Amino acid sequence: MALSIARKAVIAAVAAAAIGGVSLGASAVAAPPAPASGPAVASATVVAKRDAASQKQAPRVVTQVIGKGRVDGQRWSVALEFYPTLPEGFTLPTQPDGTTVPGTSLLCQRMYIGGVRIDHQGGRWSDCQPVNGAHDPQGTGSMGLWGLKDKGTSGTRLMVANPEADVAYGVLTFSDGSSVKAATVGVPGTDYRAWAAPVPNGKMIATVDQYDAHHHRLSHDTNWR
Repeated sequence: MALSIARKAVIAAVAAAAIGGVSLGASAVAAPPAPASGPAVASATVVAKRDAASQKQAPRVVTQVIGKGRVDGQRWSVALEFYPTLPEGFTLPTQPDGTTVPGTSLLCQRMYIGGVRIDHQGGRWSDCQPVNGAHDPQGTGSMGLWGLKDKGTSGTRLMVANPEADVAYGVLTFSDGSSVKAATVGVPGTDYRAWAAPVPNGKMIATVDQYDAHHHRLSHDTNWR
């Protein structure tokens, strides 16, 4: 459950190795094998090429931890997952006008408090949004306050921002004067990035500020509590 200004409303609902062994039993006394025939070599080559192509086409998720730690005696963590192609089992959601939300890739924001994933009630893809490739501007510019109860308005919560490229870090200042700073972390090979900070139970947010690498303030927000 979450209170967020991200575009999560259009999100409706996101991979195995085999180990083989080689028997060495009679290899010391066996005669050397005859050279492989032409068809056998060709067949092996075809299989190798087919396997390589299959691996290349398989969707590969890129996971980047944004932040983690402890708050209110519980472990918390936030990570971004980028799927270059839409994973099996995910269906593009439908917009109110009946059209399908566009997207060729998937960006997921996995948030945990005390080992429980926020928004898990909505299913595997509840915290994911369709994007077009690794450089879609729709994947940036949002900020949300997330929690396990009351839609993120009470209890232990997480503030997560998906800022523009020039934002190097964010600072949460609470009403009691304390503050927490969180660095922006990017997903390798993409334009997607985020910073995440914990909000302890009972703390009220006074301001949320974002800064560039030269410590110039880029934004100042007092609308979060």
